[in-house]
Amino acid sequence: MSELANKFVFPKSIAVKAGAVIASLILIFAFISNSVFYAEPGYIYHVRTVTGNEEVVTDVGYQFFPFGRYNSWKRAMTVQSVRGADADDIHPEKDSDNASATLPPMSIMFLDQVDAHAEATVRFSMPTDQQSFLKLAHEYRSPENLLRTALMPAFKETLQANASLMTAEEYYSGGRTQFNSEFENQMSRGIFLVKRQEETVSSMKRAAGSANVALGTQQEEYGEDSKTIFTVKKILNADGQPQRKEQRFQHFGITVVSALVTDMRPNNKFVERMQLKQKASADRAIAREQRVQEEEQRLLAIARGEREVAERQAKAKVEQIEKTTDAETDKQLAITSAQKLRDQAAISKETAQIELEKAMIEAETVRTLAEAEAYQKKVILQADNALAQKLDAEVKIQQLWADAFARRQVPTYVFGGGESGAPTGSDAEAKVFMQMLTLDAAKRLSYDRELNKKKGD
Repeated sequence: MSELANKFVFPKSIAVKAGAVIASLILIFAFISNSVFYAEPGYIYHVRTVTGNEEVVTDVGYQFFPFGRYNSWKRAMTVQSVRGADADDIHPEKDSDNASATLPPMSIMFLDQVDAHAEATVRFSMPTDQQSFLKLAHEYRSPENLLRTALMPAFKETLQANASLMTAEEYYSGGRTQFNSEFENQMSRGIFLVKRQEETVSSMKRAAGSANVALGTQQEEYGEDSKTIFTVKKILNADGQPQRKEQRFQHFGITVVSALVTDMRPNNKFVERMQLKQKASADRAIAREQRVQEEEQRLLAIARGEREVAERQAKAKVEQIEKTTDAETDKQLAITSAQKLRDQAAISKETAQIELEKAMIEAETVRTLAEAEAYQKKVILQADNALAQKLDAEVKIQQLWADAFARRQVPTYVFGGGESGAPTGSDAEAKVFMQMLTLDAAKRLSYDRELNKKKGD
């Protein structure tokens, strides 16, 4: 066994060489570990060497610094104020954190003395040029100091100064966007220099009383004629531009990437007041709508009444027009009828005139004819001594006697007789009697049956 061990005993020279190699490796590892580091993206490195040189490393990858020191700075640091955060929770060089510094909600005071808790976020960008960064590194030495002594105080001061520019009521009445814009403006370019002023303004809200019956509708106005308000005025320079208090971090090339106000929580009393105001505003809006509705109803009633009046007027007008038209029609018809009657009368008159003239003509004709006929008869009578008429009269007389003789009552038996031997009432006796009557009539007619002779015959 000892013989075997003796065979594997290393020579002393080999052991020395091995020890030298191991020592060299240890020295090389120690040198590399203290002279090489890996530059992560999103960081800026401040490197100090044993020779007293300083460098700013912004490139990503392995970097060589011979037996020096370095510390990392984030290219962009975020300061935010959120609920649930601890006081001064700073993590300037941890990638796992969302922000470099996290603060609880900031307590601010608005212009109208309303306090609130604000949540905001501001992101700062570090300078990348060597001169500005070395100046920053010399001033603050570490990111923690920069956050504690520069960025966080600027964040708090600007947020509080921004709250003093407006009232809480203005903020919750539509000034939220202006508040956020002013906050980013002041974070980036400096805080406005302001002065607080007390002003007296006239109140536009005046009302008339209604308790004095003697005044009727001429009631006296009541209410405050003026009120005192506090305003903040920006101090202007000779050029008319607002004067600012510069942000100290800007001297080192730090810029503001973004500034946001994410939430605002006022105190409970203000919330209750705003709720009452909202309720009053809602009630006023409802009352206004009801008043508008009542006004619309009134106007609707007026319009309906006017429409009904207009309809009645239109109906009456139509009836009036109809009656006027009917009356005018009747008038025209009467005129037409009268004209017709007048025309008919004129025609009748003319017809009567014509008939009269015709009758006169006919009468004249008849008279003329009668005269002619009388003249003719006269001439005839003068010519035959009216023999025809006399004969006609004699014929008629004879006819009368003959007719009377024919209808005489003749007895069936006749007894006795006259001197001549003829019985009384016989035909001979009647004949004699008729002859006697005829002679008597002829005697009374006294006419000559012979024609008159013409003169000269």
